Amino acid sequence: MSPVIDACIDTNVQPHFRHNAEIRRYLPAAHRLRSIPDVEQQWYQAPGGDYRQDLYGEHYPGSDPETVSRHLFDDTGVDYAILNPLTRGNIADYLLNSSICAAVNDWLLDQWLDPDHTNRYSDRFRGTIRVNPEDPKGAVAEIERLAGHPRLVQVGVPMQSREPYGKPMFEPIWEAAAAHGLPVAVHINGGNGVDYPPTFAGHAHTYPGYAAFMPLNYFVHLATLIVEGVFGRHLGLTFVFADGGYDILTPLMWRLDTFWLSMRDQTPWVDRYPSEYLPAHVRFCSSAFDGPVDAGQMQRWMDFSDKADLVMYGSSYPHWSTSPPDVTVTGLDELQRSKVLWRNASELYGLTVESSVP
Repeated sequence: MSPVIDACIDTNVQPHFRHNAEIRRYLPAAHRLRSIPDVEQQWYQAPGGDYRQDLYGEHYPGSDPETVSRHLFDDTGVDYAILNPLTRGNIADYLLNSSICAAVNDWLLDQWLDPDHTNRYSDRFRGTIRVNPEDPKGAVAEIERLAGHPRLVQVGVPMQSREPYGKPMFEPIWEAAAAHGLPVAVHINGGNGVDYPPTFAGHAHTYPGYAAFMPLNYFVHLATLIVEGVFGRHLGLTFVFADGGYDILTPLMWRLDTFWLSMRDQTPWVDRYPSEYLPAHVRFCSSAFDGPVDAGQMQRWMDFSDKADLVMYGSSYPHWSTSPPDVTVTGLDELQRSKVLWRNASELYGLTVESSVP
């Protein structure tokens, strides 16, 4: 029997352009005629397509606000949806990349978040400020340009990076995000040909290899954010790892804790077990791939590393792996369900929802 869903915040929704030409209207003149990767240009595409088959139509799935609103708010019962649009990953021309990020932000505001331009549900969408981490100065300027907008609730960067996000060159971006109380969402975002391999050891041969191992890159970012002292210096900074992978969080944190304990003289600025930074600084979006298959093991599994306090429901709409909320929380107790479905997101993003669960 599926659990009753009485409140829900979807923290991982990817809206798309209807076609590649749409983004050009929001690019500056200097970049409007430049070649940019297409929406669906991926080296590793799911065998049946990246998106749910029933969502294909005249344009890309997830490109029509009215349709997305109907699926999320009417059919699924979501109260709020956090929109995290993808950009084009790491483009060799960093100035073009920064312009694309700014264009995506302007498009999101114009087409999805502006109540005068969009649909009757625009007040239930919240957005992400996409920035280019390879252009720290430009990224900070983009945060400063848009941080005051009441419906932009986080900063977005790609999972792929030339360096781990704990390195000093990125810290101005995290400092700016923390200063405005904006979490930083990390999501897989690439396919243009200049990204590093999706696994630590090189390129995977198949899509299953890519899908299984790509989210593990979050741990490299997470470990360096802790070990380099970023979380210690920015107490209000929160990272949201939006592509799952939290099923292997516990053994990886155990390993990091063990190495820190043995060699903590080399990182005196890390003043506690690395795992103790998680509650204040780290959240994960749920994934259809994560967790035990047996629902009877779910409660105990969520207790490891206090994952019920760290995980937020994310549908990954409109991708083929979209996961409905009742399936995501099957096997959890009532308190765990409410934390995953809405409490954790409500606290992080400052969203108020009505629930019958006390």
